[in-house]
Amino acid sequence: MSGADALGTVPAPSWLDRLRGLREALAARPGFRRWAARFPLTRPLARRHARALFDLCAGFVYTQVLLACVRLRVFAILAEAPLATMALAPRLGLSAEATERLMGAAASLRLVARRRDGAWMLGPLGAAMVGNDGIAAMVEHHAMLYADLADPVALLRRPRGGTALADYWAYAGAEAPGAVEAARVRDYTALMAASQPMVAEEVLAAYRFDRHRCILDVGGGSGAFLAAVARAAPRSALMLFDLPAVAEVARERLAAAGLGARSTIHGGDFTRDALPQGADLVTLVRILHDHDDAIAQGLLRRIREALPSGGRILVAEPMAGTPGAEPMGEAYFGFYLLAMGRGRPRRAEEIMRMLVAAGFVRPRRLRTATPLLTQLVIADAGQG
Repeated sequence: MSGADALGTVPAPSWLDRLRGLREALAARPGFRRWAARFPLTRPLARRHARALFDLCAGFVYTQVLLACVRLRVFAILAEAPLATMALAPRLGLSAEATERLMGAAASLRLVARRRDGAWMLGPLGAAMVGNDGIAAMVEHHAMLYADLADPVALLRRPRGGTALADYWAYAGAEAPGAVEAARVRDYTALMAASQPMVAEEVLAAYRFDRHRCILDVGGGSGAFLAAVARAAPRSALMLFDLPAVAEVARERLAAAGLGARSTIHGGDFTRDALPQGADLVTLVRILHDHDDAIAQGLLRRIREALPSGGRILVAEPMAGTPGAEPMGEAYFGFYLLAMGRGRPRRAEEIMRMLVAAGFVRPRRLRTATPLLTQLVIADAGQG
């Protein structure tokens, strides 16, 4: 209840909260805002706040500019060579006027840039999109999220489920996830596989997997993360557990990658079924936040039961309260998971408390280079 007791009584505010209240009360006065915009010492701050508020209002338009660039392959085309508007327009299938409008918008977002000779080239953010299939796939995928968010108040008031995202993530609304047929898991499995390399790179840079004899990836999808781990830990045995239809995709993928002999694939429902034993490291990569508290806590207990004394769990996912990326947790994932129909973003400290409640010891965080993509929490199984 965040600051209130079970009866709804709110404690007296701290001096810092009172100071913030005075500050925001001033900012709420139109006359003060006009003065702050003119006064030299407060003018820069007033302008930053005005820009931030405008960006909140215009954010959807910015995302649609990015979507247009992705669908028209703007970044791939400009990666080949800078092009003037008249040369770029036929490549995009647009008129010269429409091309100018799109490129001007993209330039303001640092996706492209205009050279002195007038030709369009990649901007710093557009250059980061080149060859990044994971981000491009997520940009396309967000069309469903935006449809579900068309009326955010209705989304907040309705029972969870029944949305485009809930239908897309087939297991989210299924009474028996293990019975979900292959056709309904194909698209989201491919999406996760496309975006998994970014996360795997972060995790592999932060943790040494070659110290483990056998690694079990729970909810491992098509095996993209486990295949990356296999290269970093060439002598470790590999295990994967996911829904039966997904597990079959993983079996084929890992066999095609030459990892069939090292891999053991298990199909089942980790919200209900016992997990296979034999691993000394269990990984949960972008899994925990997809599930409500009771299911997540039950999964952690099952993992503890499957691990031997001295075994370890590794949780990797975007987490709420990430310094410098606070909106990613509560705003983006908070509403994405609401539309999906289950799960919620959690802070690292909360995940560590859940691990202790499940029987793990010494939970701790590991630093990653890009916390916005993923943070890491590890814990030990302790002595049986």
